[in-house]
Amino acid sequence: MKYPPQHHQDGDINHMIEVIKTYPLATVISVKNNEPLVTHLPLIYESGKLIGHIDIYNPQTELLKDNNDITIIFSGPQCYISPSIYTTAQLPTWNYVKVHLKGKVKRIENNETLKQSLISMTEFLEAPDHHYILEPDNPRLDANLNYIKLFEIEITHWEGKFKLSQDKHPKDIRNARAELLRANQETIKAFLDSIFL
Repeated sequence: MKYPPQHHQDGDINHMIEVIKTYPLATVISVKNNEPLVTHLPLIYESGKLIGHIDIYNPQTELLKDNNDITIIFSGPQCYISPSIYTTAQLPTWNYVKVHLKGKVKRIENNETLKQSLISMTEFLEAPDHHYILEPDNPRLDANLNYIKLFEIEITHWEGKFKLSQDKHPKDIRNARAELLRANQETIKAFLDSIFL
């Protein structure tokens, strides 16, 4: 039996790019001496590449260069699906949207390019309202350039893992979609209420 099931795979690159743009905080995984190093960073998609920045004191920084291999995971919405939402007999499951990527890293050693990249990333993340603009003459920006490294990842492998009850009855698929929306809104509120007393 093929795993993962084909109906839970989405090979449409445009769908995967939409996940990356909507949920840009990536899990970035490198391996050194058989030990994984993991960092969570926002990455911006540009023409088949991902652009990111990392603190020079992060131990993973030394691996984000020299054509090194890297694995990246982007996570979309996810939630538990109770059989109670279905119109047919089912077992409990978990629905989720993930994008797994592999690529090669290239370090970009140019402070002006780094500066413009930070400005461009801020502009992207501030969309659509742009309440804040990172100005090129911001003294805090200049003061921090020496503590940040710019890198790009050339994507060599794409895998979309969209487990959204696609193998169920059409009405159950719609119910699962509605549950994903409901659960994410309620779970976020309940979680934030519990940790910010």
